[in-house]
Amino acid sequence: MTDTTQKAVAGTAAGAAPPAPAPPPRRARVRRGVTPWLFLVAPLALLITFTYAPVANMLAYSFTDWDGVSPELHYTGAGNYTEIFTREDLFRVFFVSGYYLAASAVQIIAALYFATILSFNVRFRNFFKGVLFFPYLINGVAIGFVFLYFFQDGGTLDSVLGLFGVRTDHAWLGTPFSANTALAGVSVWRYLGLNFVLFLGAIQSIPGELYEAAELDGANRWHQFRHIIAPGIKPVLTLTVILSISGSLSVFEIPYIMTGGATGTETFVIQTVNLAFRFGKTGLASAAAVVLLLIILLVTWIQRRLVPDDKVDLV
Repeated sequence: MTDTTQKAVAGTAAGAAPPAPAPPPRRARVRRGVTPWLFLVAPLALLITFTYAPVANMLAYSFTDWDGVSPELHYTGAGNYTEIFTREDLFRVFFVSGYYLAASAVQIIAALYFATILSFNVRFRNFFKGVLFFPYLINGVAIGFVFLYFFQDGGTLDSVLGLFGVRTDHAWLGTPFSANTALAGVSVWRYLGLNFVLFLGAIQSIPGELYEAAELDGANRWHQFRHIIAPGIKPVLTLTVILSISGSLSVFEIPYIMTGGATGTETFVIQTVNLAFRFGKTGLASAAAVVLLLIILLVTWIQRRLVPDDKVDLV
């Protein structure tokens, strides 16, 4: 074979396309498609059984007059929903949520402030991190009893004020304004640590090179917060706002333990529990729970429309 022939054969072999791989057998394709669903069977079954099915039952009960015990129930249409929005004593609890909503704003601002300060090199910052997060680890019932003695007549608060020469006969949990203000303050103290940890984790995930470049450009702490930290924690800030709003509408533990809903401190959830288990109006309580769910979904939708997430192109 001449050199020319060898070169022609070599060129033909080099230019030939590699053979296409054989498709996997049908059994392998079926197994590959079914395997993810097999992993999802258990969690989906639990989700449907303990979440979606109870929600569907609650929605069905909200159109009846069921008392929670009797096997008989009667369809009432939208009567329960009409009663919620027309009875003043049922609708008044929405205004109580305003105290907790204002407290949520204070809580977010304070958590963001402490997270920003402690994200820098501050002495004893690990100690302060533990101090701020520790209340969130305490059981809510225990916190309720602790602050019940704190605010009672002649309790811890009056004793501390007495050390500074302040004598007061004010019943801290005796009027709607002071009681709701005190309960909202307790909620701030308890949940501040959760928002603090969320903000701190988001701030620490920002690359340190950005701070170094900002310092070289002469940026102070306020400029670093405004142009680096605030844009970097926007998704977490959105999450905390949603959690705070939904939490302010569904407060239960602390006011239930400390006042039981007395003196104008009854929240929406306390009212729903009383309607269902004290007054035997499970249908009306189900309607109230549906209204609360719709309000939270509506607020979340509005917040997401006003502050949409930034789309990131990873390509």
